[in-house]
Amino acid sequence: MSTADQGTAPSPTSRSRRSALIVVGLLVAAAIIAGIVSGFASGSPDGLNRVAEDKGFSSLEQTDDAGGSPFAGYSTSGVGGERLSGGLAGVVGVALTFLVGGAIFLVVRRRPTTNTTPTDAP
Repeated sequence: MSTADQGTAPSPTSRSRRSALIVVGLLVAAAIIAGIVSGFASGSPDGLNRVAEDKGFSSLEQTDDAGGSPFAGYSTSGVGGERLSGGLAGVVGVALTFLVGGAIFLVVRRRPTTNTTPTDAP
C-alpha cells in the first residue's frame, strides 16, 4: 500500500529522491538522444547559411572568436570519425546545459522561509 493510500503525505526525503531519479533519468535520456541523433546531423548548410548562399551574400560571413574552440562546428576536435565527433559534442552540450541550468535553478529557487517571530509572545 502506498503512502497516498494510507492518507499520509510522502516524506520530503522520498519526494526529493523521486525528483532526483526523474532528473537523472531525463538527463541520461537527453544525453543518449544527443549522442545518437547529433551523429546523424546533416552536413548541408542550415537555414540561415542556405539563405545567404541563395541570395548571394554568404561571402560576407565572418568567423567568430569561438572558431578554434574544441567543439566548433558541432564536432569535437581531435576525435576521429565524424559521427563519433558530433555525438560527443552533443553529449558535452547536454551536460553543460544541464550544469548551467541546474546552477541557475539553485540560485533562484525558493528557499523555505523560517518564522523568526516568536509565537509565545506575551
